[in-house]
Amino acid sequence: MNKKVYKVFNEQVQAELYSAYMYLAMSLDMEAKNYKGMAKWLYLQYEEEREHALRFVKFMQDCGVQPQLLQIDMPAADYGTPLNLFKKVLEHEKYVTSRIYDMYEVALKEKDYAAQSCLKWFIDEQVEEEANVLNIVSHLRKAGDCAILFMDAKLGERES
Repeated sequence: MNKKVYKVFNEQVQAELYSAYMYLAMSLDMEAKNYKGMAKWLYLQYEEEREHALRFVKFMQDCGVQPQLLQIDMPAADYGTPLNLFKKVLEHEKYVTSRIYDMYEVALKEKDYAAQSCLKWFIDEQVEEEANVLNIVSHLRKAGDCAILFMDAKLGERES
């Protein structure tokens, strides 16, 4: 793994761990506001982001390089209403998608075919992530205040 590819992969480990940390903070916020279903959904998202970070770590190790853990910024503690929170989630997932695309461009330029293969999974994953969150934001916008409780219950049904 050359230095440019190493750098973007290592930084993505940090970004994925930040995402996990942010989702945990969001889960705690929704739990404190008694939106148990949303808190559960966000907690499962936290676990998924940790898995993404570890997937990058494992890939780097398989390529014979040692990931270096970088500092993770502290996320916000209060995200406002459920709609505002999920709009923030959508914005964040779009940001992650742009990072993955940028990483892919580096892998292409550096002719790192293994990195390209690894990133293909993440590209597909981001399409799913954005679609899921866009659906939640759309439903919350349509729902209004009364139906937010319905959405909370629905999101609480997520298994993994």
